[in-house]
Amino acid sequence: MNYAGIKYCDIANGLGCRTVLFVSGCRNHCKGCFQPQTWEFDYGEPFDEQIQNEILDSLAPAYVQGITLLGGDPFEEENQEALVPFMRRVKERYPNKDVWAYTGYLYEELLANGRKHTEYTDELLSMIDILVDGPFIEEQKDITLKFKGSANQRVIDMKKTRGAGEVSILEFTKI
Repeated sequence: MNYAGIKYCDIANGLGCRTVLFVSGCRNHCKGCFQPQTWEFDYGEPFDEQIQNEILDSLAPAYVQGITLLGGDPFEEENQEALVPFMRRVKERYPNKDVWAYTGYLYEELLANGRKHTEYTDELLSMIDILVDGPFIEEQKDITLKFKGSANQRVIDMKKTRGAGEVSILEFTKI
């Protein structure tokens, strides 16, 4: 897997101060995407041991609330395979840090028998606290929405959703 970039002490892609990992590779190609360069799987740099260790170290300060995965798309098959072992390390070292992930796919597409479900999906989903799902739809763009770019996207509380049989949506006041 390649990564397109990393932001440290980011406050735009989840609650609190976060480390944000932008993975490379996305097949959605949403019209109006804010980072179309991340669609290419070979864009950026290799997600190697050194950068993984830098990210892990960046999570150490108490003021860092957690990590956010976006892209590209973390739920592309190739990215899931690379992210699961890394996220195991994150959760082992920082069990109390929260994890946000953004995907252009619907949560339902990630479940068993969904088109983006792989042997890694369930484990990756189990490590995520908040999932922002759905494609960016330019015609529904709304810059006043918190933590999403278009009105169709959902901010899902994964702790409440797991095993509940229904999706638990978080609502935030507009900016």
